[in-house]
Amino acid sequence: MVSHLIVSIPLLLIGWGTLVDYFQRGGPVMYPLLICSLAGLVVIIERGWVLHRIKDDAAEIISRVRRALHARDLEGAVRVCDTIQGPIANTLKAGLLQIGKPTEEIERIMEIVATQEIARLERFLWVLATVANIAPLFGFLGTVTGMINAFDRVAEVGLGNPRAVAGGISEALITTATGLIIALPTQAAYNYLTTRVNKISLSMETAGAMLLETLKETEPYLPRPEIETPMAGR
Repeated sequence: MVSHLIVSIPLLLIGWGTLVDYFQRGGPVMYPLLICSLAGLVVIIERGWVLHRIKDDAAEIISRVRRALHARDLEGAVRVCDTIQGPIANTLKAGLLQIGKPTEEIERIMEIVATQEIARLERFLWVLATVANIAPLFGFLGTVTGMINAFDRVAEVGLGNPRAVAGGISEALITTATGLIIALPTQAAYNYLTTRVNKISLSMETAGAMLLETLKETEPYLPRPEIETPMAGR
C-alpha cells in the first residue's frame, strides 16, 4: 500500500539505527518535514479506508432499482438504496424521493446530493496535495540553510579543514533527500485517491442518468413518496 512507502522507504535507505542520527543532523528543517510526513500518512490511511469501503458498482445498484420500479414497487427501490448505502445509492434515493415532480427538479436534486457526496469523498485530499508540494520546498530550504552553515564554517576556519564544513553539507543533502522521499509517495497516493473519487463520481453520474430514463418509463404508474429528501452530511 502506498501509505507504507512513507514509512518504509526512509527505513530501507538508512535503517532504524541511524534514523535519529540523520534527523538530528538534518537540522531544524527536519521538524516541519516530520509534520508533513505524519499528516500525509494519517490522511492516506483515513481516506484509503473510507474509499476502499465504498461500493461503486453502479450497474448492480441501478439494476436492482430498475427491477423494483418496473414492478411498481417504489418503496422497494428506496429500500435497495437504504440497504446498499454509499454515494451512488444516496444520489439515487434523492431522485426516487422526488418522484411526482418535473424531471428537471429531480435531476437538480440529484446533482445537489451528488455534489455534496463528492465533497465528502474529497475531504482532506488537499492535505496530500499540500504535503506533496511543500515537502520538497522544505527540503530545498534545508539545503540553503545547510550551505549557509557550511560557508560560515569556511569563514571561521578557512578551506584547510574540510571536516569543519562537512556538517553543513550533510545537513543540506539530508533535508533535500527527506523532502523528496516524503513528496514522491504522497503524490502517488494523492493521484490514486483522486482517480478513485473520479471513478465514483462517474458512476454516480451514470446511475443518475439511467434512473431518469427509467422514471420516464415507470413514473406514471408510481405513487408519489411521502418521505422528505434526506439532507447531506448525515
